[in-house]
Amino acid sequence: MSSLTFADIFSGIGGFRLSLEQAGLKCLYSCEANESCRQVYFENFGDYPDGDISEVDFSQISDVNVVTAGFPCQPFSICGKRRGFSDERGTIFFYLCEFLKQKQPEVIILENVKHLLHVAKGSNFKVILNTLQSLGYLVTYKLLNAKDFGLPQNRERVFIVGSKYKKFDFSKLQKIEPVPNLKDFLDNEENFEYLSPDEYTLIENPKKQDSGLIFVGYRNKSIWKTGIRPNTEHLSRVHRQPNRIYSVDGVHPTLPSQESSGRFFIYLPEKDRVRKLTLKECYKIMGFPKEFKKSSVIGDAYRQIGNSVATTVVRELIREVINQKIFSSSSRYQPDAVVKQPLPPVQLTIPGL
Repeated sequence: MSSLTFADIFSGIGGFRLSLEQAGLKCLYSCEANESCRQVYFENFGDYPDGDISEVDFSQISDVNVVTAGFPCQPFSICGKRRGFSDERGTIFFYLCEFLKQKQPEVIILENVKHLLHVAKGSNFKVILNTLQSLGYLVTYKLLNAKDFGLPQNRERVFIVGSKYKKFDFSKLQKIEPVPNLKDFLDNEENFEYLSPDEYTLIENPKKQDSGLIFVGYRNKSIWKTGIRPNTEHLSRVHRQPNRIYSVDGVHPTLPSQESSGRFFIYLPEKDRVRKLTLKECYKIMGFPKEFKKSSVIGDAYRQIGNSVATTVVRELIREVINQKIFSSSSRYQPDAVVKQPLPPVQLTIPGL
């Protein structure tokens, strides 16, 4: 597999690269707009990514077999305003399309948040699929959850795989059973940050949800002062991650990119105590190795891991991409078989493209 090469677009701190290099592929190019991410990427891989993709001269980049991209999720995330392509970050996707048009990789692997499927009643997602198909790709997609691939995190992300020669079959991915518990990924010794008993409230008879989460309580944070029924002041923001507490006998909720303080609190039944999940543990439940170098700015480190990809999911994806032999020689490429039906035109309103 050393002959297969890839470009790491919107690379972040290198979650895709970790996974593809473990499968034997070689990275020939990377780009990332965030300076802090670029520095972390350099410290771990020895390559300093190009910056803003809108300023990159694609003609100077080597051709590759595969392009990976976790294109900006904030315009589509439930944590954001979900403005989709009306957000200027959403239009960055079309620069990626221009890259694909010029370099013509055989396979593309894209990742984004679950809500990409529903923004603007699904019209944004249709634009994405139609655009990729118009570029000559056979496209399939599926929601994948990190908890199904050996990580104790209920993290759903939509993955899109496109190929010039053969459709990718997601049903052949090998899930890992049983779903692991968070407690098996925790550190034994660390300078843990525990809450005192008067700082939180546990609920009676907590039950494991279908997602694998076990909600056991909440921090005693009274947010609203008016219009709150008696004894419910602590529940006013229970739906917000910084106020929830989950048992380590289940999985952890999705690590968000907006959380810069690491306010993830877990309940340890054997000790009957509540503590904060450590930064090291956050990286561990995303599948990053313990030797991975993190940003020295703690807030950046939390945001970067929340914005990364679950590496075990990508690793299984690329393993199956290789197994399904969707790579092919140019002699087998049949353009007429790529897009059999005419597609609606897509207007790319980007100056200069």
